[in-house]
Amino acid sequence: MSTEDTHDAYRPAKIAVLVEGAGVAKAHLPIFQMFVLAVLAGVFIGFGAAAYTAVMTGMDASYGPARLLGGVVFSLGLILVVIGGAELFTGNALMVMAAVDRKITVPLLLRSWAVVYVGNFIGAAALAIAFGFSGLLEGLMGTTAATIVETKATLQPIEAFVRGALCNALVCLAIWLSFAARTVAGKVLAILWPVSAFVLLGLEHSVANMYFFPQGWMVGASLTMGEAVANLFWVTFGNILGGAGGVALAYRFAYLGQK
Repeated sequence: MSTEDTHDAYRPAKIAVLVEGAGVAKAHLPIFQMFVLAVLAGVFIGFGAAAYTAVMTGMDASYGPARLLGGVVFSLGLILVVIGGAELFTGNALMVMAAVDRKITVPLLLRSWAVVYVGNFIGAAALAIAFGFSGLLEGLMGTTAATIVETKATLQPIEAFVRGALCNALVCLAIWLSFAARTVAGKVLAILWPVSAFVLLGLEHSVANMYFFPQGWMVGASLTMGEAVANLFWVTFGNILGGAGGVALAYRFAYLGQK
């Protein structure tokens, strides 16, 4: 038994190797499998976003303990993605590590990101539509759903971009930490706190917004298509910068740069 095997968690250098290997595997998934797993991830994040909407109903969602509770329930989405197995665009920013080391090509990376992004959108939007027809968004929960997206629509491009970058740094750190854990309980705890923090801080997650905007439309929110597209555009590029640059490349150069 190696010294490393006696520890309860993998060391950071080992995590870097595991994350890079996962990126290679993700890039070579068959398109249909990749797409199905991406749709599932969109649904999973949507469930977390729906739970957040329910928790925020009747509470001041602008700051404080209510937002922390919202972050805890929103964590359901990433827990389902990681433990259940699915392909999430924001988490896949970590694949940049494998691309920098030329273990996957840039076209393979971009193919994966494109397929997963579209699949995430379909899954998240479909769940929002389902909730719209369920009757659960009537009344106070519908008012909360409208408030969430109307607030997002007021963000300036630089605000949406920076909030997206900060958000995905925390999301990718949650995934990074989940690689350290060797048990399901450990992975859940590793995911819980970074995700709760990004919700508490009011940061922006592109796949969550793929659920929030359609949910808002289902309840008649005052929101144009242009406002939704603009938000997703800036948040998406912020998510890429925060995850790929702030986490993936930083750790790659720290632990894999001397290979």
